Amino acid sequence: MLAEQVPEGLAERVCPDFGEPELTSPPRVEDRQVVIVSTAGLIHRGDRPFGLGAVDYRVIDRDDPADLVMTHISTNFDRSGFIQDHEVVFPLRRLSELAESSEQREIGSVGRFHYSFMGATDPQAMAPAVKQLAQTLRGDGTNVVLLVPV
Repeated sequence: MLAEQVPEGLAERVCPDFGEPELTSPPRVEDRQVVIVSTAGLIHRGDRPFGLGAVDYRVIDRDDPADLVMTHISTNFDRSGFIQDHEVVFPLRRLSELAESSEQREIGSVGRFHYSFMGATDPQAMAPAVKQLAQTLRGDGTNVVLLVPV
């Protein structure tokens, strides 16, 4: 994008400061329980779709990954990759393969529940939902999150 194409005011927008991230050592391979968190606005068909600026998330059950719909709102967003292969934004099958492979075990297990937010949303407004989800993940024994930004 050329400088003259940047929407007015966007170049001056201040990014929020969330402080320094807390660094931790990864768990042993066999102890890694991985969950996907996507910003693709994924829902199960029939669920309440994400609206513009939505700050909540949807739960996607590992045992029912079929019939996912992308409700990401952007006129500039290309959904063709998702339509051809959901793994592009929600690599659940690949994660399961990594957990089940006896030759090259990369992770211990895949969590049952995965999560999707609506991207292109103010991160400060999303902070309460993210903190709530972090507590849920800890309670479920999840210790690795695969963030799939869209």
